[in-house]
Amino acid sequence: MPEERLPSRSENFSEWYNQLVLKAELADYAPVRGTMVVRPYGWALWENITAALDSRFKATGHVNAAFPLFIPMSFLQKEKDHVEGFSPQLAVVTIGGGEELEEPLVVRPTSETIIGHMYAKWIESYRDLPVLINVWNSVVRWELRTKLFLRTTEFYWQEGHTAHATAEEAKAETRQMLEVYADFAENEAAVPVVMVRKSESEKFAGGVNSYSIEAMMGDTRALQAGTSHYLGENFAKAFSIRYLDRDNTLQYVSTTSWGLSTRFVGAIIMVHGDDQGLVLPPRLAPFQIVIVPIHKNEEQRRAVLEQTEAIRQSLGDFRLKVDDREEVTPGFKFNDWEMRGVPLRVEIGPKDVEQGQVTLARRDEKGRTHTPAEGVAEVVRATLDEIQANMLTKAREFMRENTHDPADYAEFQEVVKAGWADVWWCAEADCEAKIKQETKATNRGIPLDQTGGEGVCIRCGDPARERAIFARAY
Repeated sequence: MPEERLPSRSENFSEWYNQLVLKAELADYAPVRGTMVVRPYGWALWENITAALDSRFKATGHVNAAFPLFIPMSFLQKEKDHVEGFSPQLAVVTIGGGEELEEPLVVRPTSETIIGHMYAKWIESYRDLPVLINVWNSVVRWELRTKLFLRTTEFYWQEGHTAHATAEEAKAETRQMLEVYADFAENEAAVPVVMVRKSESEKFAGGVNSYSIEAMMGDTRALQAGTSHYLGENFAKAFSIRYLDRDNTLQYVSTTSWGLSTRFVGAIIMVHGDDQGLVLPPRLAPFQIVIVPIHKNEEQRRAVLEQTEAIRQSLGDFRLKVDDREEVTPGFKFNDWEMRGVPLRVEIGPKDVEQGQVTLARRDEKGRTHTPAEGVAEVVRATLDEIQANMLTKAREFMRENTHDPADYAEFQEVVKAGWADVWWCAEADCEAKIKQETKATNRGIPLDQTGGEGVCIRCGDPARERAIFARAY
């Protein structure tokens, strides 16, 4: 239950976020540094996220499987770039059953290697392809700086791993899954995103090309909200994943991997939340509706609770909660559920009973409206749809207002302090590194939707053929 007001987002966005996660009972700190306990309310939100994604994965032909938590160290060492990229974050087991292990085991940081090993056993012919597998699991990466949901030592996610006969098929898969993430983000979470290709310095360790969806948080920082990687033949060669083609010639497969994690819970909090707390999109909220009965005496109580039960039954198709707590005031309940971000509050008091109506309060806007109790389900459904659309519209406007096209590097240095810069960039790693050093802004990626033409790099002035987004990021 809330004990005191949250810090305002404008005063201290980071502390607002930290306190909100705890007060809304989404998660809590666990005993091991950098780990978290996801509480039931937070897990319900994650379950709705996983359901929305899982249905999309299956609609595109993917199936779920499970792979081990422990991976032999030698597996990671087979792909040079991969092991170098993950070495600083590895958790390694050297003792098991009271004895030193013959080979150290890595606690899964990601599953490309163990899956590559198994694919080499399973794939023999072109008839075995494509392999389209997704895994729901947790992974461990030993993070130095942690923040609930956004960056934790252990986190939950899905990771897709596919193998294809040709590079063209694998590249198409990579783009398809990026588009699946973007569709989920905008249509389920009401989080607008930009689909980008990562620069060489920002791509996945061991990948050929990496793509991501980038979202703007409420403090204008960027968040990498989902990634999709074209791995080419890198892991296929490391693990000898080969197949006989139609001409009976031995070929390497082309592989992909893609993932979205509990970090997306943080995105929803930071994109939509306000000074009163969470604002959750109706399609993902644990409770879409909270019904609050209001009464002062026993006579009113009986009448109000009878009407409450009738309304509850009429709204049975929605995820809802009846808050019939007697020990707290209606005002406390209003504040409590506003802080928890429930999209729609239905109030039922004596006057509502007399007039055959209910009172509706939207979380995304101020004010109340009244609607007849009869036919309330249709009104509620339309209202939730309006809330969902309104949240996406507001977030898109915020992103548009805070994405800039600076005229020169001096202006660039100013706008990235509190916004995104969409600029021409020369594609040179040295220039990218100097921008990061001088401004703390990183290259979030090269948008797939390019304007065309040519320009000059925002920093060095050399010819540039692509635009990139630079921003400070989580």
